[in-house]
Amino acid sequence: MITIPVYDLLMLPEVTFYFKKDMLFGNSVTSENVGEDVLFLMLKTKVKRDGISTESVFPIGISGRIENVDDEGNVRISSCQRVEISDVHVSPSEITASASACCEIEDITEEEAEDKLKQVKQALLQFTKSFRWGVWVRGSILHWRNFHELICALSGYMNISWKKKYLILETASKRHRYELIEKAVYELIELFKVSAEAENNQKTANEQLYRESAIKGQIEFLQGQLDEMHPENVSDIRRFEIKIQDSGMNEEAKREAEKVLRRIKQEGKNSHEYGALYDYLDFLTNLSWKIAGTSKIDLKNAEKVLDEDHYGLKKVKDRIIQQLAVMALNGRQSGSILLFVGAPGTGKTSIGQSIAKALQREYVRVSLGGIRDEAEIRGHRRTYVGAMPGRIMEGMKRSGVQNPVMVLDEVDKLAKDYGGDPASALLEVLDPEQNYSFTDHYMNVPYDLSNVLFVCTANSVDTIPEPLLNRMEVIQFPGYTPIEKFHIARNHLLPKAMAEKGITSSDIEIADQAIQKMVDDYTAEAGVRGLKKQIDTLCRFIAVKMVKNEEKYVTVNESNLSQFLGKKPIRHDKVMAETVPGVVTGLAWTRAGGEILFIETAFVNGKGNVVITGQLGDVMKESVQIAITLVKSMFPEYAGKFAEHDLHIHVPSGAVPKDGPSAGIALVTALSSLVSSKSVSVQDAMTGEISLRGTVMPIGGLPEKLMAAQRAGIERVFIPYENTEDLEDVSEEIRAKLEIVPVKRVREVLKMVLTEMEQ
Repeated sequence: MITIPVYDLLMLPEVTFYFKKDMLFGNSVTSENVGEDVLFLMLKTKVKRDGISTESVFPIGISGRIENVDDEGNVRISSCQRVEISDVHVSPSEITASASACCEIEDITEEEAEDKLKQVKQALLQFTKSFRWGVWVRGSILHWRNFHELICALSGYMNISWKKKYLILETASKRHRYELIEKAVYELIELFKVSAEAENNQKTANEQLYRESAIKGQIEFLQGQLDEMHPENVSDIRRFEIKIQDSGMNEEAKREAEKVLRRIKQEGKNSHEYGALYDYLDFLTNLSWKIAGTSKIDLKNAEKVLDEDHYGLKKVKDRIIQQLAVMALNGRQSGSILLFVGAPGTGKTSIGQSIAKALQREYVRVSLGGIRDEAEIRGHRRTYVGAMPGRIMEGMKRSGVQNPVMVLDEVDKLAKDYGGDPASALLEVLDPEQNYSFTDHYMNVPYDLSNVLFVCTANSVDTIPEPLLNRMEVIQFPGYTPIEKFHIARNHLLPKAMAEKGITSSDIEIADQAIQKMVDDYTAEAGVRGLKKQIDTLCRFIAVKMVKNEEKYVTVNESNLSQFLGKKPIRHDKVMAETVPGVVTGLAWTRAGGEILFIETAFVNGKGNVVITGQLGDVMKESVQIAITLVKSMFPEYAGKFAEHDLHIHVPSGAVPKDGPSAGIALVTALSSLVSSKSVSVQDAMTGEISLRGTVMPIGGLPEKLMAAQRAGIERVFIPYENTEDLEDVSEEIRAKLEIVPVKRVREVLKMVLTEMEQ
C-alpha cells in the first residue's frame, strides 16, 4: 500500500485526482500498479520520509485506488472512503499503514444535499461574473457533482489552516461536513470580494492622486506663466507659496509656515487673524535661511580697511586681525565674542562697520540700551496682541543674510525688572554651543545664528552680569591722545563734515593750529564725539556765510576760531603757579577721559576733627583715614598736630562727585607735606592706592591719567610699580613728554618729592 502525504489539498471520497510520479512516497509507479490501493495521510508537520511514524500523521485519512498511469508520468487516483490510520511503517522501498473504514453518518437526504450544492454553485457562478477569467471557471463549477468535488477543487485557493481542513475530513456527519464546506466557500467568496474592493479602492485612490498631481502640475505651470505676465496680480497666498518653496528654510520652519498658510487659505482676508498671520509669514519668508558661501578672508585688505577707517587703536586692530586669521584657517565662524569697552566716541561701534567691510559681509547694529524686557531679545509669543519678533531676529531680517556682522550696542545698559532679565536671554544668543538653534518666541522655530559674527560694545563692564561677561573677551578702547584726535579730525571728521554740508576744499581753509585748539579747549573727552560736534558747528557757520555771499573763501585759524565756535567751554586744570605745603596734584579717571586732581589739606585750630569736602565717595573717604593713620605711624613726631588741630581736606570742583582708591598716594603725600611744611613741586603728579603698610598698589585707567598729566603740563608722574606693564598701552607721544617713575612704597615717593625730609 503506497502512502501519499498531501500538504496543500483537501481530499475527500468519490473524487478523482491526478499526481506526478515524484509526488508519491515509495517506489516509482508504473502501469503494473494499476488497481493497487493507496492511502492519503495528512502529516501534522513537515518531516522527511525517514522520519514519518504513526505520531507524524493525523488519525483519519482517505483510501484510494490507482486507475491509470500514462507514458508522461501522470497518475490518476480515485479516492474511496474515509479510513482510520494505524501502524505506519517506513521501509526503503515503500511506506505502508494499516487502515480501517470509518463509518459515515447519513443525516442529510440527497435532495437537501442537492439544494445546498445548487445554492453554493449559484453563489460561485454569480461571483465569477465580475472577473475576466469567470467564463473559464464557470465550466468547472457546472461539472461539480457533490460537495466533495467542490471542496477538493477549491481547497488549494482557500486561506484556511490544515486544522480546519482536517476538521472537514474528520467530521463523520455529512450534514455537518457539508455545512463546514458551505461556510468555507462563502468565506472564500467574501475574501475575494474584500480583496477586490480593496484593490479597486486603492486603484481609485492612486488614480485620484495621480490625477490631482497632474492637475496641480498644470495649475502651477499655468500660474507661473500668468505670474510672469502679470506680476502685479500675484495673490498673497501664491506669493507666500513661492517664497516658502524658494526660501531654503529648515523642515520645522517649513512645516510651521505651511501650517499658517493653510490657516490663511481657510479663514480668508476677512478673518480678524489675517493681519497677524500675514505679518508672521512675511517675517518668516523674508529671513535669509540659505547659508551663504564664505568669501576668502584677505588679512592684508582687512588691515588696510581698519587703518583707513580708524586712526590709532593698534592693540584693538591687532586683536581683530587675530580673530579674522582664526576664521580664515577654520573656514567658518569661530573664536571669542568680542566686547569693546571704552568711553563714548572712541570708535567701538564704527569699528564693527569696518570689520564687516573687511569681511565683505552685511553690517547690522542692534541697540540694547535701556532694554528691560526679555521679550525684546527672545520676541513675544504670537498669542499676545501686537506680538513682535525680538531685536536679534529683527536685525537678521534687516541684514538679509545669514552671516552678517552684528554689533550689539550698549550691553552694559541692559536693565532688569518684572518683565524678565534680558541679559540672561542674551546668553543663548552669544553662546556658540547653543545659538545654532536659537528659537525666537515669535517665530517658534529654530534659527541658526552660528554664522553671525557678534561684536558687543559697552562703556563699562561693572554693570554686565558675570555669566554674560564670561562669554565675551573684553578689549579695552583707550582714550585718544591730543595728537590722535588731531589726525582723526583732519583726516576723517573734517572731510566727512564738509561733504555733508556741501563745502569743498576750495571754499575753506582750516589751519592745523585751529584744529589743535578745538581739541585742547573745546572738548573734554576720551573719544571724538564732542570734537565732531564742534567741527559740524564750524562747517554750519561757514555754510551760512557762503549762502549769504558774505565770504567766498573762509580761512579759520587759531586767532579767529572763537568767532565761529564762541568762547572755549572747557577749561582744563593746569599746573599750579606756585608750590604750597599740603597741596599735591593727583590723577583721576572719568568716563570722558583723565583729569588732574588737586588734593588740598590745611590745619586749623580745633580738637582733632577731620573735615572732608569736595563730594568724595565712600572709597575715597576710606583712603583719607588710611592716609592719616599712615602719616601718624611714619612721622610720630608730627602726630600731635592731628590732636591739637582740626584737619580740613578739600578736593576742588565740588559739584563733581569723586570716588576711587587711586588718590591714596596723593593724600599721604599731601598730609606729609602739610605736617612737615615742605612743599611738593607743581610739576609732580601721582596716582596709586595705598595700604597701612605703606605699599603702593596698582590702579586702573593709567593711559587716560597720563594723557591728563601731559595736557596739564606735568613733567613727572609717580605710578605703582605693578602698573609698569600698562605703559605698553600708553602712546609713545605721551611717554616721550613725561618722566614716569614706578614706585613700590610710599617712602620712595616722599624721599623724591620732599627733598629736605630725612629718609
